[in-house]
Amino acid sequence: MPVIRTAAQAKAWLDQQGKSVQQFARENNVDAATTYQVLAGRKKGRRGEAHKVAVLLGMKVGTISTPENPPASDVV
Repeated sequence: MPVIRTAAQAKAWLDQQGKSVQQFARENNVDAATTYQVLAGRKKGRRGEAHKVAVLLGMKVGTISTPENPPASDVV
């Protein structure tokens, strides 16, 4: 099972990588404001862009749906 990072650990991880929040957001094609909000705990990362940010930062276990990797459908 992967280790889940806290917000403080995610910030330290970015610092270790020498990346600003802005740079991380640009590289991962996510909104910088949403990234700041997830790191500050104002957004929980339950759905949408905040979910994607939380997964990319390692703060949450989850999958990110993309056009190449659509979400599973219950319709058969």
